[in-house]
Amino acid sequence: MPASSHAAPMSPAELAEKLQSQQPPLLVDVRTPAEHESLRVPGSHNVPLDLLQKNRETLAEQFTGDIVLICQTGNRANQALQHLRAAGVDTARVLDGGVVAMESQHSQHTRRGQQRWAMDRQVRMVAGSLVLTGFVGGKLISPKVGYLAGAIGAGLTFSALTDSCAMAAALNRMPWNKVEADPTVEKLLAEIPQSLQVKVPQQSAQR
Repeated sequence: MPASSHAAPMSPAELAEKLQSQQPPLLVDVRTPAEHESLRVPGSHNVPLDLLQKNRETLAEQFTGDIVLICQTGNRANQALQHLRAAGVDTARVLDGGVVAMESQHSQHTRRGQQRWAMDRQVRMVAGSLVLTGFVGGKLISPKVGYLAGAIGAGLTFSALTDSCAMAAALNRMPWNKVEADPTVEKLLAEIPQSLQVKVPQQSAQR
């Protein structure tokens, strides 16, 4: 099937139907481990976006068949899609609306665990708090404190231009975002169904 036919996002209804079939797609959740633990599609493999980006060539060699990329609402999954396409994977599609839409429309195919805020919400909370602190501090304490708001604004601008987020990376290391075991490429490749004939590359296994 040509790559163009896989470009359209997959609706929650279509995914729900495919999950009932004899050959369900490979589900790849590109959110943080904490987000995946809080709300997920059962059977999905957690491959955080930064891990996928750094190992896309290794993953591209192993991913076969239909692949569905999942995140909170679709943004990070679309980024993951571009990384996989650049590595030669043309069978991946994005879950339209992410796991939030899946829970809203087909909650029987989602599962909740320990509740934490989604990473984008945490980033908005911290960034907003720092900007507010800078503004109020600049008025009540010293104008220099106001530079804090400018620094946060510059950081968010840089984040948008580079399509990265240092604040999210820092928040992901916080204790409340920790899970028992962080995902690794080796763990992922070991978990993928044997029918995909996935083998961990020797050089990766030695790291």
